[in-house]
Amino acid sequence: MEQSKIDRINELARASKVRELTEEEKAEQKALREEYIIAYRASLRGILDNTVIQRPDGSRQELKKKK
Repeated sequence: MEQSKIDRINELARASKVRELTEEEKAEQKALREEYIIAYRASLRGILDNTVIQRPDGSRQELKKKK
């Protein structure tokens, strides 16, 4: 996610503490937050896909998805 979008999320959050957001601002904030969550989950999934557990005997085991 682009830094400018993250900055906009933070700007809207600060504005909501001072005043009531307009309907357009609320919709923009919701859309930006959803986009951020999707990007965050994709990043986390990438990290977990490349994580391995190294056992004391030196063997390495990849993490498995739970069903």
